[in-house]
Amino acid sequence: MERSAGVIMHIASLPGKFGIGTFGKEAYEYVEFLFKSGLKYWQILPLGQTGYGDSPYQSFSAFAGNPYFIDFDILNNEGLLNKDEYIHENYGDNPEYIDYGLLFNVKYTVLRRAYNNFKSIDNVSLKEEFDKFIEDSKEWLDDYSLYMAVKGKFNLVSWQEWDEDIKKREPEAVERYRKELADEIAFWSFIQFMFFKQWNKLKTYANEKGIEIIGDMPIYVAEDSADVWSNPEAYLIYSDTLKPISVAGCPPDAFSATGQLWGNPLYDWNYMEKTGYKWWIKRVEESLKLYDVVRIDHFRGFESYWEIPYGEETAIKGKWVKGPGIKLFNAIREELGEINVIAEDLGFLTDEVKEFLEESRFPGMKVLQFAFDAREESNYLPHTYTNNCIAYTGTHDNDTFRGWFEVTGSKTDVEYCKEYLALSEEEGYNWGFIRGAWSSVADVSVALMQDFLNLGNETRVNFPSTLGDNWKWRAKEGSYTTELSDKIYKYTKMYGRCK
Repeated sequence: MERSAGVIMHIASLPGKFGIGTFGKEAYEYVEFLFKSGLKYWQILPLGQTGYGDSPYQSFSAFAGNPYFIDFDILNNEGLLNKDEYIHENYGDNPEYIDYGLLFNVKYTVLRRAYNNFKSIDNVSLKEEFDKFIEDSKEWLDDYSLYMAVKGKFNLVSWQEWDEDIKKREPEAVERYRKELADEIAFWSFIQFMFFKQWNKLKTYANEKGIEIIGDMPIYVAEDSADVWSNPEAYLIYSDTLKPISVAGCPPDAFSATGQLWGNPLYDWNYMEKTGYKWWIKRVEESLKLYDVVRIDHFRGFESYWEIPYGEETAIKGKWVKGPGIKLFNAIREELGEINVIAEDLGFLTDEVKEFLEESRFPGMKVLQFAFDAREESNYLPHTYTNNCIAYTGTHDNDTFRGWFEVTGSKTDVEYCKEYLALSEEEGYNWGFIRGAWSSVADVSVALMQDFLNLGNETRVNFPSTLGDNWKWRAKEGSYTTELSDKIYKYTKMYGRCK
């Protein structure tokens, strides 16, 4: 990757009138802002459909998109919605935070209106486009749309709680539900059609401006997903009960005495290898259609992963198990050629993991906020960087710089940071911190949007291993001023990172 710079800002966090960021006018205005700022990369969080807990890292499908991001004004322009079918709805009363419970009801109500209108309008080209989308996407769309339709019939409970015949995908049951729920299946396919239609148009616009999208791929899929339900053989799951044998997480460390229990089913890597890693190749291929660069979360898990017996309440009783390592990526490259990937390699790395990362040749991550431990030298300090890495001020799992600087960081670490980066109140502490990443030799430097805006920890996106108050922050309308883009451009040009 050439020397350049970017920003982390999820679609959900864009301002706008529909309760959550969408692929509408505000997204295009944000692309213009990035262009004027001299930035090359727009990094977003996973675009998958969120469920319980609202986490983009726990999606109903590894391939489907989040219906919340579909813009209603665009549907209106295409003749699929009348304004009075959506402008009077209540999308929430706080423009800076997302009310997911409210959105769940109102968004799908409006989308069903759009689907009913689609069925009745006389637009041959749009319907032909829809049919082509279904045909081109059938490898994942057929199972996803059936899964969502059946999930609706069973009051949205996990597929593990469905009737045995459809839970186990007995052919007669699958055929019966396909007939019974044909219209509902078509509804979910229509939603995905609209999602990809709007996203591809926005991405094309960004690319024409010289801006590339860095997308985020969770390493694991959710247990309650079309992926696991439709292909349980690919996971460590009992064949009779379909319950997981073991699940994913992280071992205890300095941050958590009990580790992290994520609960995702683990891949049966022997099965994956026997099938030539076909599912993974397809997943990467589809991701590289969605994004220009893919950041793979928890990349070290391909070398070895923490396996926790199903039913445990913490991650303490897990063990390290070897993953597929470089074999997987050799198979992907053999099929797809060279791929643009960023390896999320944060945390404790063994010699074996370091060797695997070197073999992969993918750039890793350096998080500046992790650098300032006054007790010891850190390889997150900028003077230790090599070119083949991405330097971040922070990630979606971090506090914002200002939150860390003023509240959550230890006094000695913050003082060390001020001394190391020569931070000054006159310049703005946040700008001195951003300069620390921008001035490094890392090929790409990326800052949280909250750090550009100098926002506190009330705008933090995620507190790992917690539920209830994550993924909610939205930027204020009017945040992206000419003054701000000029300042970003000044530093981006100063450090040779202008696109």
